[in-house]
Amino acid sequence: QVQLVESGGGLVQAGGSLRLSCVASGRTFGYTMGWFRQAPGKEREFVAGISRNNGNTGYADSVKGRFTISRDNAKNTAYLQMNSLKSEDTAVYYCAADVTGRMVVRAQAQQYDYWGQGTQVTVSS
Repeated sequence: QVQLVESGGGLVQAGGSLRLSCVASGRTFGYTMGWFRQAPGKEREFVAGISRNNGNTGYADSVKGRFTISRDNAKNTAYLQMNSLKSEDTAVYYCAADVTGRMVVRAQAQQYDYWGQGTQVTVSS
């Protein structure tokens, strides 16, 4: 079992920045991590992912160049640095864990085994 707890969400003006954190517990932090988001009335979508050895990252086209995913394995924590935020980034952001041992980042939600409760990000224009 893996427990994931997100934090760092909030209200920010367009053009601003936020950093989300996801602390994992319950299992050695050697698995691929992903960030997803879900806006009202929309499906959950992939934002970014990082492999368990930090070697591979992946981003949705909509956030490339603005968001950066990273991890600190010593702290069992994954991060999502979000810069140049836009109103369309408003959503609930979820972190997720893929514990199957894959070294590649998957963009499909069904590839992830555990999920956090989500943190709200609201960008005002």
